[in-house]
Amino acid sequence: MRTKFSEDIIPLTDLKINPGKVVNHAKDTHRPVLLTSRGRGVAVVQGLDDYEKSEEERAFMKAIAAGLMEVREGKELTLAEVKQKLGIE
Repeated sequence: MRTKFSEDIIPLTDLKINPGKVVNHAKDTHRPVLLTSRGRGVAVVQGLDDYEKSEEERAFMKAIAAGLMEVREGKELTLAEVKQKLGIE
């Protein structure tokens, strides 16, 4: 998801003039659009599918990091302990 500076950075006034065009651009290109005001970034428009995918990936990576920290701290469980906690068998 590389930003194309010539296409993906637009002034906030363009969003006010034609919001559908900006939203469709983000949705169709699968790239976020950076909105600027007076030359500075103020917001990002991103397609909903892309946003949800990013959030799922972020949550997955957080869970992996937490699991690795638990292993490092010696908090891992045996398969039997997991089954017992889950009420399996």
